[in-house]
Amino acid sequence: MTDFKSFYGVITMIDEFWTGNPQEDGCYKLMSMQDNEGNVVNFVVTPNTYFVDHFMINIGDVVVGYYDANAPVPLIYPPQYRAIVVTRVSQLTNVKVDYFNEQLLSSDGSLRLNISLYTQIIQENGQVFTGNPANHNLIVTYGATTRSIPAQTTPIRIIVMCR
Repeated sequence: MTDFKSFYGVITMIDEFWTGNPQEDGCYKLMSMQDNEGNVVNFVVTPNTYFVDHFMINIGDVVVGYYDANAPVPLIYPPQYRAIVVTRVSQLTNVKVDYFNEQLLSSDGSLRLNISLYTQIIQENGQVFTGNPANHNLIVTYGATTRSIPAQTTPIRIIVMCR
């Protein structure tokens, strides 16, 4: 199971990331981010990195990068992770990337999903997901939540990560 962790910050640099394979030239990027406390993280952006709402990254954007905390990483500074999901920070919507169990409760126990007829449920490729989103890694966009523990929300959109 993927252990999703995130880093919130401002994009300070976007550069080419060389893999050594000429057929992959231009396909990988190195994105540096800095948070409010001055911490820096580098993300390797691959062709498989999912960008919520398919936005184009730019220097100065405030974003959240999600990565697998269990994946091997080089022991360098600043830390360098492979970006799985990147989302732009918004005042109107929230995003949570996590594994949701059979009760649609996130693995950290902080968010429970209440799906409505208006919740859009799709795959990463934009196609309709016809199965049950429970027991999957999900990218959830949502608005308001209850103040209960766990918080509950009716998602706007659920993107099922089928990989």
